[in-house]
Amino acid sequence: MSEELNLKILHEVRRLADALERLAGAAPAVNDWQAADCFVWVPANQRLQPVPRPNRVALGLIRGVDHVRDILHENTLRFAEGFAANNVLLWGARGMGKSSLVKAVHADVRASTGNPLKLVEVHREDIATLPNLLDILKASDQRVILFCDDLSFDHDDTAYKSLKAALDGGIEGRPENVLFYATSNRRHLLPRNMMENEQSTAINPSEAVEEKVSLSDRFGLWLGFHKCSQEDYLTMINGYADYFDLGLDRETLHAQALEWATTRGGRSGRVAWQYIQDLAGRLRKPLNRS
Repeated sequence: MSEELNLKILHEVRRLADALERLAGAAPAVNDWQAADCFVWVPANQRLQPVPRPNRVALGLIRGVDHVRDILHENTLRFAEGFAANNVLLWGARGMGKSSLVKAVHADVRASTGNPLKLVEVHREDIATLPNLLDILKASDQRVILFCDDLSFDHDDTAYKSLKAALDGGIEGRPENVLFYATSNRRHLLPRNMMENEQSTAINPSEAVEEKVSLSDRFGLWLGFHKCSQEDYLTMINGYADYFDLGLDRETLHAQALEWATTRGGRSGRVAWQYIQDLAGRLRKPLNRS
């Protein structure tokens, strides 16, 4: 066989090998649980991407939601200790610290118990890949909280069925070492007009509504967040100002904070934090968040 023919055959073999590799996709990544406390799920390569410096605040800085804070903390603590706990849906007013509370409670439970509890964020658009993620997690000896921020579903979106199965359904059920926390502005995660439309066109309207509402039922705990009062808002402002040592007298601090809320069209934890960022910038003081 000539050398030229050998080279052609070798070229074709390499070309076929490259094509097969592209069809197979990237090899699943090796996930290192020791790399961080928090991770983000990357379904393209089945990878848990470490987050060395999570964006979170200290638990003591989250004010005005004491009741739901205590419930979430106790639920998380029981899960970290290996006892029974519920999936949690944190729903309600925007900017009231729902996602901040999840991250802060996770950090506090780890710090207070020394338990290596992990937090894995799943983006809303990756909900359909939950079965793949659960396969990875159930093979691990880690206890993991799956977290999806701002979870909701639009018309014709069927990904909610994957979430229902991942939470409680399926022959295997949810792995014992996994818990699911989600935040949403909607109590039932689906638009009201979507539920009403399906009710009006269904042969059995009640069954259509039950199909939609049953998603929220998969969460054993519903924690509601409501718009804060002026007193709660100023308490948040005081907490931030003291924690970061901003050194402004209370009367001036409150007057500026209330004016800021007026320009923003309402009071919330997010608005309070945005004012504190503005104030710290004007005072040329750093905000060293924990």
